[in-house]
Amino acid sequence: MPEPVLYAAPQIQEAHGGVAYKIMGELVPVLEIDMQTSNVYFEHHVLLWKDTHIDIGLKALPGMIKRMLAGLPLLITEASGMGKVAFSRDGAGHVFGIHLHPGQSIDVREHQFLAATHTVDYSFKRVKGVGNMLFGGTGIFIDTFSCPRDTGVLWLHGYGNVFELTLKPGEQIDVEPGGWIFKDASVQMETQFQRFTTGIFGSAGQIFWNRFTGPGRIGIQSMTYYMPTADS
Repeated sequence: MPEPVLYAAPQIQEAHGGVAYKIMGELVPVLEIDMQTSNVYFEHHVLLWKDTHIDIGLKALPGMIKRMLAGLPLLITEASGMGKVAFSRDGAGHVFGIHLHPGQSIDVREHQFLAATHTVDYSFKRVKGVGNMLFGGTGIFIDTFSCPRDTGVLWLHGYGNVFELTLKPGEQIDVEPGGWIFKDASVQMETQFQRFTTGIFGSAGQIFWNRFTGPGRIGIQSMTYYMPTADS
């Protein structure tokens, strides 16, 4: 098993993909982006503050008919202009940026996305296996982000602390379905099901795992999180 590496320090400052950004705070961190040559899109409820001359509008997502049939959002919020805008999620955890290069793609668990530069394409794919229903929300989709032409930045939020594991080709690890955040597109994922039985009582419970097979990176959060459903 690879050695886990804590993903980022509580306060970092970076520049990439037409923006400069810094992550501030420890318990509920804030992402502040200084937009230079790139617009930024984000989930509407994560905006915390902005310069007054930054415009906020809506951005249409690709594959609108497929998204509508899947019950996924058709539009997302976008900030444009030159200046600073800041985001935060209502939950203790860890905010970090992933720098993407042309041709690079990454898969992200539902409800972990915070923001991205406009050079990053945002799509989705269906996942198989009943164990993936434990994602919460729709439970059967993974967000996919890619940079087809230019460099870009994707920012994610993890609950608790965030660790990155790098798997070698063929190396495997089992992760509780609520514990992973992202994986490289090269990492394969399948659902594992285990039933506990005893000779006296018969079936005594069951458990699901997501099994990841390298090569590539996996992001893991120390505080597993499930989106509440309408019945909760």
